[in-house]
Amino acid sequence: MMGRMASASGQILSVLATSGRFERLARGLPGGDRVAYHLALRYVAGRERGDAFARTRELAEGGLSASIDFFGENVTDPSEAEGVADSYVCLAGALRDAPAGTFVSLDLSHIGLDQPGDGTRRRLTRIAEALPAGARLQVGAEQAERADRILGSVIAVAKTGAPVSATVQANLKRSPSDANRLADAGVPIRLVKGAYLEKPSIAHASGEPTDLAFLDLAHELHRAGAGLALGTHDPVLREALLRALPGVGVEMLLGVRPEDARALAARNVAVRIYVPYGNNWFRYAMRRLAESRRT
Repeated sequence: MMGRMASASGQILSVLATSGRFERLARGLPGGDRVAYHLALRYVAGRERGDAFARTRELAEGGLSASIDFFGENVTDPSEAEGVADSYVCLAGALRDAPAGTFVSLDLSHIGLDQPGDGTRRRLTRIAEALPAGARLQVGAEQAERADRILGSVIAVAKTGAPVSATVQANLKRSPSDANRLADAGVPIRLVKGAYLEKPSIAHASGEPTDLAFLDLAHELHRAGAGLALGTHDPVLREALLRALPGVGVEMLLGVRPEDARALAARNVAVRIYVPYGNNWFRYAMRRLAESRRT
């Protein structure tokens, strides 16, 4: 009974997480913004870049690496996309003051992926060039309709020698081909199950079909010698692959199963935590809270 109630509450929170009206209502109540922000701080570093750096240093003390991002997506105005890219350039340059090995994460729609022309590649290159030695730019996965543009941008920038990595979603039926192209181009890959609702014609169903696709892709990429990190909080899937594929890393989200991250680091598994910050924290934190209620 308690499990069903938790699952139901998680489904309700998932719906509310996409509602701008709910966000305005919750944050507009007396004390609502303060309470929501306090709850969100499990999953987000804070509003400012300094908050993200502080959280990254805390993680480093526990043997955990970080990849920093600031919230935003779906930018369609070219001037706004340039401004966002400027912010990422500043973030990339500031990594000189972060623990060694800290990365930057971003979604390409945040820097104008949906605009025509080569602006996204140019901005991506500019951000990558600002990184200090040893850092990397991790490009996130988005909806399947954007996959070709993301793949093309990442491979084109990687061919210039820029330190970029890509994210592959195991639930997409096209992903084995995409993963092979990335591996052939020498692009490290973060393998995830996939968070977007896609048509059955292009995506495996959630659950066992996606889990099997994840396992197959991980083994294939490891055999190919590709740089590989497992982006999953599924302990059964993760442990099976860690036993079978020595040397792979693990990617996790801030605030999600933190005890697992610490235990993995104690076993000398390379663990990297996604550390987001910025003013648009509300809906992201709601999604994480919803997921915690369903597990």
